[in-house]
Amino acid sequence: MRMFQVCTCGQPLQLNEAPTPQPKGTEVLLKVIAAGVCHSDLHLADGYFDLGGGKRMSLEDRGMKLPITLGHENVGEVVAVGPDAKNVKVGDRLLADPWIGCGQCAACQRGEDFLCRAMRSLGVFSNGGYATHMIVPHPRYLFAIGDLPPERAAPLACSGITTYSALKKVATLKSEPTVIIGAGGLGLMCLGLHKAMGGHSAIVVDIDDAKLAVAKKAGAKATVNAKAADAVQQIMKLTSEGAGAWAVIDLVGSSASARMGYDSLVKGGKYVIVGLYGGDLTVSLPPIPMRALTIQGSYLGSLAEMKELMELVRAKGLPDVPVTTRPLDDVNVVHSDLRAGKVVGRVVLMPAA
Repeated sequence: MRMFQVCTCGQPLQLNEAPTPQPKGTEVLLKVIAAGVCHSDLHLADGYFDLGGGKRMSLEDRGMKLPITLGHENVGEVVAVGPDAKNVKVGDRLLADPWIGCGQCAACQRGEDFLCRAMRSLGVFSNGGYATHMIVPHPRYLFAIGDLPPERAAPLACSGITTYSALKKVATLKSEPTVIIGAGGLGLMCLGLHKAMGGHSAIVVDIDDAKLAVAKKAGAKATVNAKAADAVQQIMKLTSEGAGAWAVIDLVGSSASARMGYDSLVKGGKYVIVGLYGGDLTVSLPPIPMRALTIQGSYLGSLAEMKELMELVRAKGLPDVPVTTRPLDDVNVVHSDLRAGKVVGRVVLMPAA
């Protein structure tokens, strides 16, 4: 098998070859058909997250061992199964939920592997889909895609489940405008799912007018360029009675986006932070209880939510996110384009092509 791996953090991914693994126990071997490229992959390749104030969170300190094959948005075809793998057969085309825990702790027993403190996530702590083949440890992490195009289905494994779970945290989803910060692949996925879930309306914020134009075409009620000096005031004017947003979903997660999102809230509003760009946020404490504000993190989603998401997509259709396919060998070029902000929507690698 061929795979692109992080061998040295901060350096381009390296092409390596190794014997194709044979599944044991409950394991399932997939031939990777489609592997989405997520912005988080850039942080994983760098080996850290920016905590603001000059501080970093080292991923190697958190358990990422090199070399590691990236890629956590994957669809593959089953080519072999372990003797204990049930309800899956050779030839099945399946989406792999990458957020795999230890399987033993209370969170995993509830199906909330993403909250496990000993994560084994595909493409993060175990080898992912930037490869011709990939091992999934148990069939419970595999979901049938039916007749969905593999390259369109693959992003559901991260940008889909992440934004779906964030949207479920918005109590006013169907009654008030929701502000979505970020119009990249994650933002457009969020916008599409917001519509599918019966959302009232969406105000999309970004620094790139071209991406905002795509968001507007995809159904945003209004768009705001975050670089405008009065961006917060613009957002507030677009909300009910001009009082501010009941919900802001921040898919960027930078110091600037956090400040804007928090400052745009109405009394009683909720700021949901999803993005991992990096930075910090300093806020005065008394206004939080006095204005009954909520700051909530949203990270990935549960296996039950992945099942719900797949059912939603089958019923309502896939979100209208532009998808560009590239050969696996182009992965380093794709990473460079993503860093430069040149990607609109999602790029999906096609290892089996």
